[in-house]
Amino acid sequence: MAPPTTDSRRETLIGIALVNVATLAWATNMLLGRYLRTDIGPITLAAARMAIAAIPFAWLLHRRPPEDRQMKPDRGWMLAMALCGVTLFGPTLYLGLRYTTAVNATLINGFGPIITGLLSFALIHEPMSRRQLTGALVGLAGIAVLITGGSTATWRSLQINIGDLIVLVAIALWGLYSVLARRVMRHRSALSTSAFSAFLGLPLLLVGSAWELQALPMNLTGRLVPFVVYIALVPTVIGMLAWNEGVRRLGSSGAMVFYNTMPLYGGLLGALLLGETVGPAHLLGGALIISGGLWAARSAPARVRTRS
Repeated sequence: MAPPTTDSRRETLIGIALVNVATLAWATNMLLGRYLRTDIGPITLAAARMAIAAIPFAWLLHRRPPEDRQMKPDRGWMLAMALCGVTLFGPTLYLGLRYTTAVNATLINGFGPIITGLLSFALIHEPMSRRQLTGALVGLAGIAVLITGGSTATWRSLQINIGDLIVLVAIALWGLYSVLARRVMRHRSALSTSAFSAFLGLPLLLVGSAWELQALPMNLTGRLVPFVVYIALVPTVIGMLAWNEGVRRLGSSGAMVFYNTMPLYGGLLGALLLGETVGPAHLLGGALIISGGLWAARSAPARVRTRS
């Protein structure tokens, strides 16, 4: 194998930075989602943030070349992306969290890179390299250290339940979204891919929100509107764009390895904003997660060409 060029190294580093921007943004989304859980239902929150996000997406897409503003010939692929990543992923994850613990859910999230690697190989024939598999396993070990604090008592308290299976389905849905995005971005920009998947998923979210509001009416507090706007602009617009551009540069498996940084960023944000303690286990777990991601990224595939 030829040694990586300076350009390929730069593309890989940019891809790593982008997917970490996305996971950091999504970590803030998780914190705010828990904070707002008594004010707005999960489907309504997903619909509201996507409806607001559609405005900047439409403005940015309008500035793209005409061919990038057309859904054809990828309409079917992007509809599949919308269904699994925009419409179903969030509600499925929230449903699973109703029946399982945060510890279980975080551990199951760690299997995301492996699931994505299998889906990538099966659907778009992009194999998961040994480096990526090793990096995914190291990242999973880092998550285990991070959430258990090195205590065996946490392991003994783990119990498998239906919520774990639902969370596993949610992670598979996001892995599928990433694989489909990699397929679509072979000849389409990350912006076009993100925008159209959001547009196509929004109507179903609005229908689901109308149904949910009958049972979970929205509580319009002073904190709700600014936080929903933040969630729409940062975790949704910036997060989706950064993630999909990272997938374009690293591949779906290479990007998904860094999905494991979300609990790490969540812990750091908890320490900064909530005064939670960061101990040796957090440092060791974080080091394993980052090392696993960097190791996997060394085998990132060549960047996909898109229209400029």
